Amino acid sequence: MEDVIKDMRGRLRRAMNGVASAGMRAQGIDYKLNFGVALPQIKEMALLYTKDVALAERLWKEDVRELKIMATLLQPYEAFTPEQAERWVADIRYVEIAEQYCINLLQYLSFADALAAGWILREDGFVQVTGFLLYARLFSDNYRLSSGQETVFLEAARRVMDKGISRPQRSAVLALKRYGRQSRQQAERALQSIAGYAASHSPEKQEFYNDIKFEFDYYFESDY
Repeated sequence: MEDVIKDMRGRLRRAMNGVASAGMRAQGIDYKLNFGVALPQIKEMALLYTKDVALAERLWKEDVRELKIMATLLQPYEAFTPEQAERWVADIRYVEIAEQYCINLLQYLSFADALAAGWILREDGFVQVTGFLLYARLFSDNYRLSSGQETVFLEAARRVMDKGISRPQRSAVLALKRYGRQSRQQAERALQSIAGYAASHSPEKQEFYNDIKFEFDYYFESDY
């Protein structure tokens, strides 16, 4: 395994983008090591290695941007457990890693919906952000909520948005948009859940409402 990781580091070093790395640091994205390698390059590099549970676990523990992303690409779906999912999500410090975790791994799990449903109710760290991002991915793949799940989801999204602009709020808005795109009826219910924002004295809330309404108007070419 050490030889494999050494090979990865060598390839990443040769592909390093110092400007991109410095730009991320300037934005507060501070890893022990960040090569600034673009996502397509990381994904292409991952194809050179065999998926392996132990390797993925080791890569995830490294405070190296590219190796964490590689972990999400090299973890076998069928071997990933809810317990591992919880351990990994607790380690997330940046939105990009939450996004790649959802895109490359979580959305393919048989229990992905259960993770998303639980995580959107938790406010610790990036857990809630990851939960909404995961729901957004599932909705895009036509995952449908039951009526009970829908109520919980809409209420959770509204509670987050009630608090104003934040990382969880942005992920909640994205999930609401993807949920509403599934049907005109769902778009209407999404807007109804935040109907009070339309006439709110808060510019932020008005912006949330108008942003989501514009999304649906554009997507369905209809007024709500």
